[in-house]
Amino acid sequence: MTSVIDLDALRAAVGSAQVSERIADRARMAHDASHYLLTPAAVVTPSSVPEVAALLATAHRDGVPLTFRSGGTSLSGQAGTDAVLVDTRRHFGGVTVLDDGARVRAEPGAVVRRVNAALAPYRRRLGPDPASEAACTVGGVVANNSSGMTSSTTATAYRTLAGLELVLPSGTYLDTAAPEADGRLAALEPALHAGLARLRDRLRADTVLRGRIEHQFSMKNTMGYGLNAFLDHDTPADILAHLVVGSEGTLAFVASATFDTLPVLPHVATALLVFDGIDAAVDALPALVGAGAVAVELMDATSLRVAAADPGAPAVIRSLRIEQHTALLVEVAAASDVELAAMAAGVGAVVDRLPLSVPGGLSSDAGERAAAWHVRKDLYATVAGARPQGTTALLEDIVVPAASLGPAVRDLQTLFDRYAYGDAVIFGHARDANLHFMITPRLDDPRELDAYAAFTEDLVDLVLGADGSLKAEHGTGRIMAPYVRRQYGEELYAVMREVKALCDPRGVLAPGVVLDEDSQAHLRHLKTVPPVDPALDTCVDCGYCEPVCPSRGVTTTPRQRIALLREIAVAPPAVRAELEKEYEYLAVQTCAADSLCVTACPVKIDTGQAMKARRADGLGPVAQKAGSVAARHWGVGVGAARAGLRVASALPDSVVSGASSLARAVLGTEWIPSADGGLPGPGRPRPSVSVGAGPSSAAEVVFFPACIGALFAPEGDGEGATAAFLALAKRAGVAVAIAARTPSLCCGTPWSSKGLKAGAAVMAQQVFDALWPLTAGGSLPVVADASSCSHGLAGLASLLPSPDAERWARVRVVDVVSFVRAEVLPRLGPVAPDRLIDRLVLHPTCASVHLGEVDDLVALGSAVAREAVVPSNWGCCGFAGDRGLLHPELTRAATEAEAGTVAAAGEADQYASCNRTCELGMTRATGRPYRHVLELLEEATRPKRNSGK
Repeated sequence: MTSVIDLDALRAAVGSAQVSERIADRARMAHDASHYLLTPAAVVTPSSVPEVAALLATAHRDGVPLTFRSGGTSLSGQAGTDAVLVDTRRHFGGVTVLDDGARVRAEPGAVVRRVNAALAPYRRRLGPDPASEAACTVGGVVANNSSGMTSSTTATAYRTLAGLELVLPSGTYLDTAAPEADGRLAALEPALHAGLARLRDRLRADTVLRGRIEHQFSMKNTMGYGLNAFLDHDTPADILAHLVVGSEGTLAFVASATFDTLPVLPHVATALLVFDGIDAAVDALPALVGAGAVAVELMDATSLRVAAADPGAPAVIRSLRIEQHTALLVEVAAASDVELAAMAAGVGAVVDRLPLSVPGGLSSDAGERAAAWHVRKDLYATVAGARPQGTTALLEDIVVPAASLGPAVRDLQTLFDRYAYGDAVIFGHARDANLHFMITPRLDDPRELDAYAAFTEDLVDLVLGADGSLKAEHGTGRIMAPYVRRQYGEELYAVMREVKALCDPRGVLAPGVVLDEDSQAHLRHLKTVPPVDPALDTCVDCGYCEPVCPSRGVTTTPRQRIALLREIAVAPPAVRAELEKEYEYLAVQTCAADSLCVTACPVKIDTGQAMKARRADGLGPVAQKAGSVAARHWGVGVGAARAGLRVASALPDSVVSGASSLARAVLGTEWIPSADGGLPGPGRPRPSVSVGAGPSSAAEVVFFPACIGALFAPEGDGEGATAAFLALAKRAGVAVAIAARTPSLCCGTPWSSKGLKAGAAVMAQQVFDALWPLTAGGSLPVVADASSCSHGLAGLASLLPSPDAERWARVRVVDVVSFVRAEVLPRLGPVAPDRLIDRLVLHPTCASVHLGEVDDLVALGSAVAREAVVPSNWGCCGFAGDRGLLHPELTRAATEAEAGTVAAAGEADQYASCNRTCELGMTRATGRPYRHVLELLEEATRPKRNSGK
């Protein structure tokens, strides 16, 4: 294989723009969820299947190693390389529902959660249910033969596969589900076709080898290649498709996968059962599974001790004096209440006979079920987040025959004691005898590395001594590649090597993954974790944050922002200088700072806050003082901005755009907006007079009209959110108090977002001084008519001094959408049928998520439309206050997927959101007019005599 990579040849295959040698791109893409770190020589981002085919053919011809990377959530080192890394997530995210949901076809970059969201209207789902479903992609599901908590061995990627679109290293394209697939394979790849047929016949004829394969794959097993494909399928094309499942990108590129789906079982009951020890828990498994439990999750005593410190854990755990206790989390699911009752009765009868430490039973209560699952799902986050600085959160998985489960748990605990892994936890899918465990070694300490190497050898002896598999779900990767031969024996290992040689004769796909002759390969290229920021240091590189990040398609993600900081910390001076220079734009300036990352992060890192802190650190005292002056004179600033927008709206677009470009070139892109003529004119000035209603003028709510409504006119000839809310409140008899100083106030978000701490504090104090007297000592809610403004006001206490901070903490800040749903809509009554619109498309905002008001937005949409839909792939629009004005490329990238879905769905009657800048962003992205949902409600409930404009 060549040691020199001809990047010009790769550029010729896919285009120059798709091949990057930039150190920042190589460094950010080097980090995945594993404990390995290899920095690629180049990153290639193909945009189509023909480009991938050309890329593969070029690499095959020239002997250039390629490794495919999608979600980067794999834990075993499958997605790293020091050669060419191919990003298959950016342009391969398509999802197509087939046969009314009975099947689904998805491209490798499609996130599993979004595939299931597309299937949800059909009440279907994917069979594989990996814990990382919020971030892992279909490419990874196929590559690792994913399963999960309810998949067992029957609903894995392998078992539910209906077909693959493949590109082989030679560049050959094959749709394995096509009727002519086997003939096409024989014609285009005769050696591969013949070789697979030959191996099929040999393995079927050898009773010893056949028996060994059948035993290995009677369990969950992702170790090595799936040789069961030779026994389960007849034609070489079908065999190839199922060999590719679990091959971790070493045999072919998966352009799309089609799966048979499973029905969603909406009626569920859960029980948390606590036993005195592991033996009693294991003894209970056969009866529980036999009674119909779809999930049985095990947690050892250390897991329970960790969970007991969590105030959100069930009382049964928090009150328990934990010694050798073991818990089983048991769940049953059914299509109807009647079926659930029957299943619950069967499982309940088993539970009644179990020797439990404390009484337990099935419950359908949502709160109790959530608390029980909280214990299981948060174990990883709790241990990983509390690990000592510099250690690695190393999550592993093994599987043993069911009869060996109890001894395996005890033997693992003995190993933990031997190697001083005192904080190690054991949990897993007990119904499949599939155990996960996590240890936190320091891999940069030679003594701890030696201990880890010895631990691994003992672990291999333990698992193989029980005739189990060293990998059940997480894939072989680099971590277990040296042990494949030992698990399967020489003859089956030789078959695997022949499979690799048949598919990839030049060995260009992911060298060192799945098969490796180096017995020490699993101890090389280990990732170190240097400290960079106490707010970020607990990051485990899991990538859960990436699908919700609006900048993921244009610059960096939260994981990559942290990874680059770690790279900067250890880089030599010349490289460090280059990375630091690029970091400002790639990470700091183009972070939307919407903090959706914290909602997805298992260890609750808020990268948005960290980037705002870096913006603040980059500002000198002059800028901070200017921020304070702006806060004290905000009314003047808003007036000037409105005047500027009025002038700009009267000028030709070319003049506005040219002036903006010149100013940005001179003064910088962080302070001067990019004006392309697409901005609306100014909005109406904000009201500053309270509005009474009915016989009493006593206010029920303090209203804070957002300044973005005054800055930007509403879409079309609409009235805007402020006017709509006041009209609705008056119509419903809700008295509204408005501070007289409102036109000079702001929620403070612009200052916080830009890192202007002093100005943010000044504005926070002004808002408090104006609003607090109107709240009757904190008893009245404060309502804002832009979700980002509501979110900003909700966090105001953190910017105030004591005792004002304590006072504001007593105030309930509510977004106007939630307030109208709860307090106004019931008084208005239902919208008349003849005034309902047929179809409404809604765009929730990032602030909607933080405020917990997405359901309220949908409820208001449903009040005015016969059908109110939220696109399944919606996300933050990236406008982010001023980010969309300063860096419009951020909004373009953030809205790309959602805009495509909106366009594909055809025209709707109306489009709505709950934040004016987000409405601007979505209008730009889709070409459809997005309005505030309250405008639609006001028009639908307006008395007919006033219905004219």
